[in-house]
Amino acid sequence: MKTVRAGVLDIAYLDHGPENGPPVVLLHGFPYDVRAYDAAVTQLAEAGLRCLVPWLRGYGPTRFADVGTMRAGQQGALAADLQAFMDALGIERAILGGYDWGGRAACIVAALWPDRCAGLVSAGVGYNIQNIPGAANPLPAAQEARYWYQHLFNTPRGPSVLSQARRDIARQCWTMWSPDWAFDTATFEASAPAFDNPDFVDVVIHSYRHRYSGVPGDPAYDAIEDALERQPAISVPAVVLLGASDAVTPPGPEDTTRAKFTGPYERQILPYVGHNVPQEAPKAFAKAVLSLN
Repeated sequence: MKTVRAGVLDIAYLDHGPENGPPVVLLHGFPYDVRAYDAAVTQLAEAGLRCLVPWLRGYGPTRFADVGTMRAGQQGALAADLQAFMDALGIERAILGGYDWGGRAACIVAALWPDRCAGLVSAGVGYNIQNIPGAANPLPAAQEARYWYQHLFNTPRGPSVLSQARRDIARQCWTMWSPDWAFDTATFEASAPAFDNPDFVDVVIHSYRHRYSGVPGDPAYDAIEDALERQPAISVPAVVLLGASDAVTPPGPEDTTRAKFTGPYERQILPYVGHNVPQEAPKAFAKAVLSLN
């Protein structure tokens, strides 16, 4: 594990592969951590790529540098963290990959700063940029039910429930979202300490309240959030990996976000794979990254 001061954070990260290899930044989601990429980065490092895998804000050993910084979890903050991380390590351009929160950060950097992104692997959801102005619109009841945790986090008791039951909630999400993934206790316990971060609850609660306009964002990210309201297209080469068994964002037969990708594009639906694509299908994930190298 290494640490680097990047913007408002001291970001902890893993660094695999040759230091002079083509850089790849891989970003985890909620509620997971860097262990999701262990198998994939082994393959990528053997192929000569340098794989950088940071813990996101609010997870693992990553810490805010200043006690006074707002513990924001909004999408603009995640994207700014990714850009700052690359700047701090002197990486001008990299392949970006991620899912869930991490996929959102990767999609935003690819959309707003395409010169920083050599290629994108977006897993779980294709175009993973939130449409916050439209978030109040009702979804089909089945999808609203899949978002039970988001509704919980938007209630007054959400923060205390998450604080007291963070591991139980995380394990329930893993189980529900990936019904064909028979992960064992050791696999879960390898990631669970990441949720003990002192800022985990504040960052998570802010993330899910901000996405529904329930709380204001950090003004430091207003310019990014304003740009995201226009739902910018992604022009870099992109591979979208979707788990056929994903029970929180199940893929439909239609590629509803295809128009948001204006560059070279490929969409794959992976059988018997759920929400945590890189950990459930590391060979497919690594292959997608290598196709962009």
